[in-house]
Amino acid sequence: MTRQLALTDIADLREYERGREEFRAEIIEMKKRRRIPVGPHCTLLFENRETILFQIQEMARVEKLITDEAINDQLRAYNPLIPEPGMLSATLFIELTTEAMLREWLPKLVGIEKHLVFLLPDGHVVRCHVDPAHGEQLTREDMTAAVHYINWTFEDHEIDALLGGGAQVAIDHPAYQHSTALTDVNLLEFERDLRG
Repeated sequence: MTRQLALTDIADLREYERGREEFRAEIIEMKKRRRIPVGPHCTLLFENRETILFQIQEMARVEKLITDEAINDQLRAYNPLIPEPGMLSATLFIELTTEAMLREWLPKLVGIEKHLVFLLPDGHVVRCHVDPAHGEQLTREDMTAAVHYINWTFEDHEIDALLGGGAQVAIDHPAYQHSTALTDVNLLEFERDLRG
């Protein structure tokens, strides 16, 4: 069964407003468990059905999207970020706080979206894959974007190794090489994504 969102999953604006504060609080807590900094300038937010539902509901709220056509546009844009079993999906944020940092780092980090890996305790590496349309849209030859959408696909034995503990998520770009050890809290979230 697919985890993709359908039009019927999206509440209309009045209905959403009634439950928004409680849902927002739940998503904020969930995102804390799913947000992983990698080095000084990059953060990965691992997405799931709930985080994407929240994103679409908030977009509809802010932009006053009320037609089925407008909501379907959002579903087409964001559904690919919901990981199916055996997959993880993340939004990569390159966090640069000054104009000087943007000018320095965005040209340096061209191609970064192809350099996200999971380092498993047995030495195995699971490399990300990027939708070609996304790659064309968000990276130019001389500069990258500050936000990227990343996916990984795992074999069963790789899932076992990842969830067994001791793994890291890393960026192995020539200009940016950092890794972060995954916590038990992270792995519990990943298990839900990978195994359902």
